[in-house]
Amino acid sequence: MVLIAAFIAIVFLYSLVSRWLEKTILTAPILFSAAGALMAISPEALNELALDRKSLLLVAELGLVMTLFTDASRVTPRMLKGHTNLPVRLLSAGMLLTIALGALCAMIVFRTLTWWEAGILAAILAPTDAGLGQMIVNSKLVPQRIRQALNVEAGLNDGLAVPFMMFFIALALAQEGGGGGSVLTRFLGQQIGYGTLVGLGVGLTGGWLLGLARRKEWMAEPLAQLGVVALPLACVLASEAIGASMFIAAFVAGLSAHVGFSEVGKHSVEFTEEWGQLFNYVVFFLFGLLVTRFWDGFTFAIVAYGVLSLTLIRMAPVAIALRGTGLSRSTVLFMGWFGPRGLASIVLGLVYLEGETNLPGESTIKLAVAATVLLSIFAHGLTALPGIGRYATAIAKLNNGAPEHEPPGSGRKNAEAR
Repeated sequence: MVLIAAFIAIVFLYSLVSRWLEKTILTAPILFSAAGALMAISPEALNELALDRKSLLLVAELGLVMTLFTDASRVTPRMLKGHTNLPVRLLSAGMLLTIALGALCAMIVFRTLTWWEAGILAAILAPTDAGLGQMIVNSKLVPQRIRQALNVEAGLNDGLAVPFMMFFIALALAQEGGGGGSVLTRFLGQQIGYGTLVGLGVGLTGGWLLGLARRKEWMAEPLAQLGVVALPLACVLASEAIGASMFIAAFVAGLSAHVGFSEVGKHSVEFTEEWGQLFNYVVFFLFGLLVTRFWDGFTFAIVAYGVLSLTLIRMAPVAIALRGTGLSRSTVLFMGWFGPRGLASIVLGLVYLEGETNLPGESTIKLAVAATVLLSIFAHGLTALPGIGRYATAIAKLNNGAPEHEPPGSGRKNAEAR
C-alpha cells in the first residue's frame, strides 16, 4: 500500500501545478521517475515491488498495449503518402539502420554479447517515445510537417520494434541450444502469426460493429470512447488465451479498426489524454524505483552505450534517411536529437526479462536499457524548451518555400518542383 499511496499523492500534487510545470523544463517523466527513485529509501516500498512483480508487469504491459493501439489508430493512410514523406523514411530506412547500428555498437562496446543479444538490445532501444517528446510535438514553434513526422514515427516504431526483438530472442535461444527450428517456428506461428490474426479479427470486427452502431445511432456519444478502449483489452485476453503477442495484436487492431470505424483514432486519443496518461505515469514511477536497485552496475561501458544510443545510433540513421528531402541541417539535427527512449523501451525490457531466457548477456542488456532510458528522460526533458527556442530561431531564417514549411504528406511533385 505504500507504493500506491505515494503514487496517488504524487498524481494529485502534479495535477495541481501541471499548467505551471508545462512552462518549465520539469516534464512529467522526470518528476515521476525522480519520485520513484526517492521511494527507494522506503524498505516497505522495495518489499512491495519484490512481492508483486507480476502485477506491476501487467500494469506496464497494459500501458504499452493501450499506447500501441492508440498510436496505430490515429495514423491515417494520408500521413504515409508521398515519395519524400518524412515518417516513411524514418520508419523504414531510419529504423532499420538504427537497429543495425545499435547492434554493431553493442558488439564493439560490450565484447561479451553475441550478435543476436546485441540485436535484442538494439530492438528494445529502437522505439522513440511521443510522451517524452510531447513538448516538441505540441509546440507551434516547430513546423507542422516536422511535428507530425516525429509524432507518427513515435506512434508506429514501437509496434514495428516488437517483432524484431522477438525474432532476435528466438535466434539467440536457438544459438544457445534452446530448440533451434522449433523455437523459430513457434515464434513465427504463435507470437507474430497468431498476434496478427487476433489483431485483424478484433480490429475489423470491432471497428465494423462500432461503425454500424454509429450509423444506426444506437450508441451514445460519451460511450463511444469505452467501446474503442474495449478493443485493445480484447486483444490482451485473446492473445493470452492462445499464446500470441498482445503487442502485435493491439498494434494491428489499431490499424485495421479504421476500416469499419473511421473515428477510432479520435476516441482512442481522447481516452489516452484523459486516463491513459496514468499508465505512463505508473511506468515511469516504477522505473525510477527499479533503477535504483541496480545503478551500481552502471559501468563506463554501460553509460557510454547509453550516450551512443541517444546520439550516433539515433542521429546518423536519421540523417541518412532524410537525405534528398532538402531539409536544413538544423532540422536534421533537431529531428535526430529528439528521438527519446521511454515507455516502449522500459516495457519491452521488462517483457524480455520476465521471459526468463537466461541468456548470458541478459544482465548487460538490462543495465544498458535502464541507463539509456534514464539518460533520455533527463537529457531530452531538460533540452526540450531550449532546443525548441534555438530551432525556431534557426528556421526563421529560411524562406517560405523551404521544405520545412510544406504541408505534411508532401509528395514527389514538390520534390521535383524544387
